[in-house]
This record gives sequence, structure tokens and C-alpha cells, in this order.
Amino acid sequence: MTTVFKFGGASIKDADAIRNLTPLIEAHADRPLVVVVSAMGKTTNALEALLAAARDEGRGDDYRKRLDALGSSHQAIADALLGDEAQALKERIGNLVEALDDQHRRHRQGPFSRHYDQTVCYGELLSTTIVAEWLNRADVATDWLDARELVITDDHHQDANVDWKATSDAIRSQAGGSRNVLLTQGFIGGTAEGVSTTLGREGSDFSAAIFAHCLDAGEVVIWKDVTGLFNADPRRFGNAVQLKRLSYAETIELAWHGAKVIHPKTLGPLKQKEIPLTVRSFETPDAPPSTITSDTRFDTDLPSCILRDDQVLLEVKPKDFSFMDEPRQHDILGRLVEAGMHANLIDGGAMQLTLCLDNMAERLEPLMESLDADYTLQRQEGLTLLTVRHPSGSILERLSEGRDVLVERRNATTAQRLFRTVECPETWYIPD
Repeated sequence: MTTVFKFGGASIKDADAIRNLTPLIEAHADRPLVVVVSAMGKTTNALEALLAAARDEGRGDDYRKRLDALGSSHQAIADALLGDEAQALKERIGNLVEALDDQHRRHRQGPFSRHYDQTVCYGELLSTTIVAEWLNRADVATDWLDARELVITDDHHQDANVDWKATSDAIRSQAGGSRNVLLTQGFIGGTAEGVSTTLGREGSDFSAAIFAHCLDAGEVVIWKDVTGLFNADPRRFGNAVQLKRLSYAETIELAWHGAKVIHPKTLGPLKQKEIPLTVRSFETPDAPPSTITSDTRFDTDLPSCILRDDQVLLEVKPKDFSFMDEPRQHDILGRLVEAGMHANLIDGGAMQLTLCLDNMAERLEPLMESLDADYTLQRQEGLTLLTVRHPSGSILERLSEGRDVLVERRNATTAQRLFRTVECPETWYIPD
């Protein structure tokens, strides 16, 4: 039965990191294995900066410097891995960078979202080209597959929808039956017409789930720089505890509210076929992992705390002093969808709708402009949203003690408070 591995950017950030993957893959190379790989390190961020420079005619020199730096950094990793035998790989990297340059010339005057997808896909194409070459040189027989020909989507760029029938047919025809390790890209797909698409930022986890679903895999393993899922971000909470066992449903809730370990779309395809998801550390692979299945018995053992910084509070009121009734709520939320935004908290009153949003200027400003014609808007920035799953006792009150709370929302399983961000760095602790 097939196993699907997913490696993120931190696990392949440099030559040493790529070398460290070899024993993890080699240990499973005697059985069907699909390896889904992200772009290296901060490459996607670099490609987004390159895209901005490409679309600004006055930044031609900046664009060229960024493009050259992208190629040079990947070629340097090829040199570090292969030494005197790196020339052929460096030429392939150069060809990919030239193809990326051509995409910019073709799309820089066109729609942003389409141009975005033709740009950022090269991060994964570059990384997997290098990793596949290294594995083959390390005697791990590996076939490189282009995810743009396997994950078939519509043309909703930056957040494409999967055509499951076409994708399943493509994956089964190209991936089924191979005796080699199959290595492909996360995050990216393509339309039936061959136009590159992406599945949403940080979507490589979802890619792993797509391959697992289509191949009826026995397990998905996501390799990260932490040993598993925690009940809070261990970088911010001094007493965060690992969650060894969790259900699909609870993991989706945590992801929906902002936990960064698993992409929210990942769990659905796995739940449909009861494929377990394991989160392991590539730094300490023998450490006990976190495992996600249908079993809900352990979901409420510990409260989980999630912080979202750089939040915007948007209060929307009808200009005609009328009720915030269902048609108006439908109108406002429809415009939110059109702007490509997600409300992290929604609260309503007789004459207003309150939205807590991520501060993404490129999407927030068009939304504000759209709403301003029909509604009175009040906006506050520099806020932090605290979400507590399965709060017990006075945990929410103790975590937000001394803070200026602007909005609170509760239900049977989740409590949220929005407050002004404390400027100085701090370590949080979950109350006993």
C-alpha cells in the first residue's frame, strides 16, 4: 500500500537538509512511496517579490537582480550537493529560470492572479528538480513527476479547485504501478489546457492529501521541524504540550482558527477514505509523533490556544440606519468572498456586522472600497485574536487579563477574544 510523504521548505532549505532526507526516504523505498516537496526555504516569498518587481516597469534592474539571485541560490545548492558533477543539474536550473523569465514577459500586463500562478510554481519545480537528482545520485531510484499534469484544476488562480475525476485518472495512470520513489511538487496544479495554478498559500499539505486520496494510500506523513501537533504554538507558549492523538474534525477546527501546522483543506480527502495522517519531525524522526484519525476520544483532553496577530476589526453599518438583516449580511459576506478574504471572527448586532480579518492590504483595500458605497465603516488595526478550543474554568479571562478586549464570541466548544496587541515581545502560558 502506498505511503505519501510531504516535506516542507524548512526540510530542504540547503544542501545539508536535503542530505538528511535521504535516510528517511531510503527506509521506505522498498514499498510504494510518493514524496511531495515544497519550495526551498523562503523561495515562495522571493518569487512573490520577483513578481512585484516584474509588474512594475520602473523596477527592471531590481527584477533582473532578483531573478539572477534565484538562479544562483539554487545552483549553489547543486554545487554543494554534487560538486564537480553538478554541471548538468545547474544547466537544468538555468533552463527553468529562463522559462520563468519568459512567463513574466508573457503575463506581466495580464491579470495578477494568473501571473502569480505562472511565477510561484517555479519554486517547487526548482526544488524537486534538485532533490530528485540528489536521490538518484544517492542510489534511491526516483521518478520526477510534474504535478501540473496530475492535479487538474479549474482556472481560479491562487486558490484553484480540484477536478477530482480528472486528477484521479491522471495520478493513477502516471503514478500507479511504479517501483521507484515518485517525487512531485506540492502547492501547484494545472488546468486541462495546461495553465499552471496554485491551491492556496501553504497548500503542499493539501497536495499530499490529494495524492493519498487518489491512490488509496495507507498513510500520509508530514515531516516538519516539530515533533507533531501542539495545543499552542511552542514558539510563543512556554508550556505548550504535544497532542499525540487527535481527530480529523478537531484538527480542521484548529486549522480553521489559525493553527499553522496543517493546511485546512488537507483533512477532507483523508477523512473520506479513513487515511491516517502522521506528523513527524525530520530532525528527530524517532520521537513520538502526532497521529490524526477519526477517533475523537482524545480531542478534549487539553485546551488549545491559537493567536492571530495583525488583525483588523471592521464594523459595518447600513448608511440608512436600517437593520442589519439577512439580505444585508448576505451582501456583505458575498463581497468578502469576492475579495478572497476569510473572517476569523463574525459578530452581529441589530444595526452592525463586525468582522475580524487578516490585514492583507491587497485584498482588504478593495473590500473597503466596495463596502464604502453602501455602508458606514469603522476600522481598527494592530489587534490580536485569541481563540481557545475547549476552554475550562476561567482560562480565557486569565489569558486576556489586563488587555483591552474589543470583541468576544463564545459557543459550547470555542471562545474568542479580540484585543489590542501588546507591543513588547512576550511568552504566553496556558493557565492550569
